[in-house]
Amino acid sequence: MPNMSLKKNEMPVQAPEIRCHNFEEVALGYTKEQAIDEAARCLNCKNKPCISGCPVAIDIPAFIEKVKEGQFEEAYGILNRSSSLPAVCGRVCPQETQCESRCVRGIKGEPVAIGRLERFVADWHNAHTENAPEKPDSNGRRVAVIGAGPSGLTCAGDLAKLGYEVTVFEALHLAGGVLVYGIPEFRLPKAIVQKEIDNLTALGVTMNTNMVIGKTLSVDELFEDGFEAVFIGSGAGLPRFMGIPGENLKGVYSANEFLTRVNLMKAYREGSATPIQEAKRVAVVGGGNVAMDAARCAKRLGADEVSIVYRRSEEEMPARLEEVEHAKEEGILFRVLTNPVEILGNEEKFVAGMRCVEMELGEPDESGRRSPIVKEGSEFVLDVDCVVMSIGTSPNPLIRNTTQGLEVNRRGCFVVEEETGRTSREGVYAGGDAVTGAATVILAMGAGKTAAKSIHKYLESVCTTENAI
Repeated sequence: MPNMSLKKNEMPVQAPEIRCHNFEEVALGYTKEQAIDEAARCLNCKNKPCISGCPVAIDIPAFIEKVKEGQFEEAYGILNRSSSLPAVCGRVCPQETQCESRCVRGIKGEPVAIGRLERFVADWHNAHTENAPEKPDSNGRRVAVIGAGPSGLTCAGDLAKLGYEVTVFEALHLAGGVLVYGIPEFRLPKAIVQKEIDNLTALGVTMNTNMVIGKTLSVDELFEDGFEAVFIGSGAGLPRFMGIPGENLKGVYSANEFLTRVNLMKAYREGSATPIQEAKRVAVVGGGNVAMDAARCAKRLGADEVSIVYRRSEEEMPARLEEVEHAKEEGILFRVLTNPVEILGNEEKFVAGMRCVEMELGEPDESGRRSPIVKEGSEFVLDVDCVVMSIGTSPNPLIRNTTQGLEVNRRGCFVVEEETGRTSREGVYAGGDAVTGAATVILAMGAGKTAAKSIHKYLESVCTTENAI
């Protein structure tokens, strides 16, 4: 009999007054009993609407059925057929707007906690299974993947399972992309990411770090070295700024730099080689998940007051509701309908305040959100000594500037065929934030999966042509 409770099993979490002083994971995960009880809420619908909301098409009812039966390793096998990073997805994917938004149980109550169950299964597998995945027989064909983020790792994993010799080229000294430099430890422990990467290397994927494609090697040189196809999953790591006075002051960071110092370089540890300025009053400009991450990190670094400064209303914030709620619980202030116009500095060129104006909402803009309009006579100064700009990113132009034949749009993103991920240059595919601009981990993974299928089809056709000749 299904569990007809209208509410999900609650996720155990660290208490806010404790977690805001440490970088340990906030969500503690389901127990075995909670997972089985939650799985029993699934009705195993015949038409499986939840699958249509998953960018990597996981057979969600099938894996949940195995959880309900207590067959956790079998559930992991189902997850692993579609996802190379299940422990990651279970933590950071916006299930509430994807698979869970299609769940029938959500019509008259809360949907099944699909993401929490995915996390439980992946964590159970990692805790109880020491055997590495078996490397498939090689087909002798080589593919290069640029970028070791979610799209690149997914593409590499899917191709490796098909027998391709895959080499990943990563600019940083650790593989993982945004999973290691962008998402904080308290949301996504780096040991979890490393475990997923270890599984890929066991499949035969080679990870080459400290390799900046466009500098160390070019795309052309990759082909010259014998790679038969290239996937570009280089992300969108170039930060945007507002262009207001004072953005060059000491104590103004892009969210990318701020989070990279904290997450990848461990600036929160005493004696870190990459320190971060001690600040007492921090303003984070923006309303997305990255802004929430930066604000919560600033709080953990010892700031007395941290404010989210967002020019629209809270209802229009793009951040996940769970991240907003966690930030509020941890004491982050939300200054909505507020927009900076100048960052003020002192004689030493450090931040000494931020001049802002109040906003009001007008008519909807191109995105459908109501456009913010400055409220006359509303200017005020916010007392801050650090500002983090979290208003978006765009792809680094390095690859496109050093590679002939790659079409990009006005935002600098690679133009691809949506169904295949194929770029304007033969044998080159792209996906993730390098194509869409900053988006979600799971959408990047879906793009990597699509490209892997297309690369396999492309190389099979090349092989057939070569054999015919």
